[in-house]
Amino acid sequence: MKVLLAFLANTATNFVIGLMVAKFLGPEEYGRFALAFSIAVVVQTALYDWLRLSATRFYSRRTRESDPIIRSTLGSSFVAVTALLVIATFAYSLVGPELDFDNELILLALATATANGLFDYSTALARARFEDGAYGRLVLVKNLLAFALIGGGAFWFRSAGVALAGGVASLLGTVFFAREALRDPGVRCLDAQGETVKQLIAYSAPIVAAHLLYQAMPLAARSIVASVYDFAETGQFALAYDLGMRAVMAFGSALDVLLFQIAVAAHEQHGEDRAREQVARNMGVVFAFLLPACAGLWLVMPSVEALIVPGQFRGPFGHYLGLLLPGLFAMGFLNFGVNPVFQISKRTAPLVAAAVAAAVVSLLLFLLLPWGRDASNLAIAQAGGYIAALLATIYFALRAQPVWPSFRDLFAAVVGTAIMFLALTPMRASMAPGFVTLLAQIAAGAAIYGVMVAAFDIAGLRRQALAWLRPRLVRA
Repeated sequence: MKVLLAFLANTATNFVIGLMVAKFLGPEEYGRFALAFSIAVVVQTALYDWLRLSATRFYSRRTRESDPIIRSTLGSSFVAVTALLVIATFAYSLVGPELDFDNELILLALATATANGLFDYSTALARARFEDGAYGRLVLVKNLLAFALIGGGAFWFRSAGVALAGGVASLLGTVFFAREALRDPGVRCLDAQGETVKQLIAYSAPIVAAHLLYQAMPLAARSIVASVYDFAETGQFALAYDLGMRAVMAFGSALDVLLFQIAVAAHEQHGEDRAREQVARNMGVVFAFLLPACAGLWLVMPSVEALIVPGQFRGPFGHYLGLLLPGLFAMGFLNFGVNPVFQISKRTAPLVAAAVAAAVVSLLLFLLLPWGRDASNLAIAQAGGYIAALLATIYFALRAQPVWPSFRDLFAAVVGTAIMFLALTPMRASMAPGFVTLLAQIAAGAAIYGVMVAAFDIAGLRRQALAWLRPRLVRA
């Protein structure tokens, strides 16, 4: 539970920092920041994401004692990858062609990729060991430093470069602060085993390839918007995607922080069949939470836009996010509901096929949809690609997963969300956007969907809630 609370606090802080950066930089400078950050995400995914994935799947309290070569291999791999990135960057600066973007921002993007890769790897180690204290300290220190350095840099200097540099400093400072808590006694960073590296890469490479395609899509979209329109429109487009994706990923990741590690523990202790049963239960829980959350986000969007979105971004923010939201739901359910089917079984190759389907459908929609006064066609193309990826992933999962969540649970979640949506739509249309409206919508939506969960025990949530409450009520 402490891990979940720390994760939610981290997500909320990232959300606030994103809004601060957008407000203080303005659309044009935020467009540069967003494009550079997309470069950082692509580089991080390509070079470092396999370390995070391998840590959450293969590293644990048990392997920390019984198989220390896993940790030492991960550490030495991070050092090797970073050294190769530095050498490649230096070589490109000497002989490579000039790029059509600020060189300083590109270098800061590469530094951001390395620092964020190190932070994600560190938090994955703490999660895999179920060390709530270490995870909480990492998140707390990072949030404090990021708020001061990223938000402060944007406020004082109004510069995308300074904001990126603040992010690098906050991430590196956080890992330095927590280095002792993450150390494994007797493990040397530069020890590695070739067979272990092959095993880790074989598991994570398809996932990384899929993530890389998914992350390349927003980078390509932002580059196209900057070329066709300008950096100001890029900023408008990027803020809607960034905040929408963060919100949806927050809903899914908050569950995944606990659920996936429970499935891994079930695999270690009871075997693959029990792990598949747990994955099926997890899938139902993710769907039951994520669907009403995304529908609710659309319902409260006018109030959210009026209350927290910087004035320069209002209007385009709601428009773009409304177009992107179906695709963002698809990505959330794909990542945290369906992908664990392949992660638990260590057969992750189908994820690449699904990502290719996303890229192909997105490209086709981009070529077919007409251009207008803004980048709506790109938002629709991106969302369509993500939906195609979810459908392709489900197709492959149907062949690999013999245990699935109850159709009754999924149908009840859809019906409950539809009733909530129909009940709250008049409030969205008739009530003036604002704080009171937002609270009324959230309270009404939670009450309506909560009644459905209690009545039909969607995804077993009523049983789990009662099991959690009974001992506490007895003690009280």
